[in-house]
Amino acid sequence: MNVSCTGIRAPFARKMPWLRWTNARTRPFHTLLAIFLAALMTACSPADKQQAAEDSARETPYDPLTDSLRFAGENHLRNVRQLTFGGENAEAYWAYGQQALVWQRRNKAEGLNCDQIYWSPLNPKYPRPLALNRVSSGQGATTCAYFLAGDERVIYASTQSGDAACPPEPDRTKGYVWPLHADFELYVAGRDGSNTVRLTENKAYDAEATLSPKGDKVVFTSTRNGDLDLYTMNPDGSDVRQITFELGYDGGAFFSPDGNRLIFRASRPKTPEEVAEYKSLLGEGLVRPTAMELFTCKVDGSDLRQITRLGGANWAPFFHPDGQRILFCSNHLTGRFPFNLFMINLDGTGLEQVTYDEAFDSFPMFSPDGRYLVFASNRNNGGTRDTNVFLAEWVD
Repeated sequence: MNVSCTGIRAPFARKMPWLRWTNARTRPFHTLLAIFLAALMTACSPADKQQAAEDSARETPYDPLTDSLRFAGENHLRNVRQLTFGGENAEAYWAYGQQALVWQRRNKAEGLNCDQIYWSPLNPKYPRPLALNRVSSGQGATTCAYFLAGDERVIYASTQSGDAACPPEPDRTKGYVWPLHADFELYVAGRDGSNTVRLTENKAYDAEATLSPKGDKVVFTSTRNGDLDLYTMNPDGSDVRQITFELGYDGGAFFSPDGNRLIFRASRPKTPEEVAEYKSLLGEGLVRPTAMELFTCKVDGSDLRQITRLGGANWAPFFHPDGQRILFCSNHLTGRFPFNLFMINLDGTGLEQVTYDEAFDSFPMFSPDGRYLVFASNRNNGGTRDTNVFLAEWVD
């Protein structure tokens, strides 16, 4: 019998009408049943009762008419909630304990002219707008923050050692390019910005750091060898190892749920013209991220495999909790906007569209228990260019 510590679950009762049938012949049965359920509730431990409460909350009837932030066709999402309001908010990543997010934020209307790192507590069952607790110093630009194990400290990249001012915007006459500021170094700080420790020190771009679910290894992107490659190190900055070696932009790496593999985006210039452009831009501290595919490898760089061959920009990949599927952002259907979330099997089969925004959805990350998804989106921005953080329950 499907019974929780708080009683018979309502959906189950609806399926079994005999449990509500109360004529004279069945009252003795119900008396015994009530005694049995009372004994069961008494025997339940506090942990059981907590689990039962969570199970009950999961099974609350769902009314799609109230889910106004979910677009038609987004069948893997439900109860989409907006967590930030205004400015550019992106790359929101979960704490190990699933009770906080860390993300980067810029809002020129508030005088925040380049990205800074913020964190906020979050109860995903009862989400509220994210509080603006700044982690970074406010000097220079920052990017790509991630909690360390224990959730008390955060790793992020900052240009603060080079200049307290925001770095210059890239030369837009070269088209759409990303800047690779050589002043970006990796830092670790407490959630309140205290006890900041610098982990890298060179004249190269060091950024895009994420941690293993085990908490024992960091992966990041660096130009220290003259190309954009992936490196691993310990959370204290020791034991740095290069793990990718092919010409092209290897970046945005995340670990698999078991911590044994990496998923990342990569460009692979092949023709003489593509190689010449890539090297020329790299020499100016720029990269053009318009042609990228997804790759996976073991944490030591071995067993390298290409997953997508879609064309366009395929990036911001993250492992599904089952370790066999990848959620990622792509514009392969148009080569331009919109960018939406897609899912694909680790072997490159089973491509499926997940979101149907008309502008931009990206930076997906599953919660540690796999029940929630956080992502950045242009939805519900009133026609502005605001990008905000959203939370959704995940439906497989």
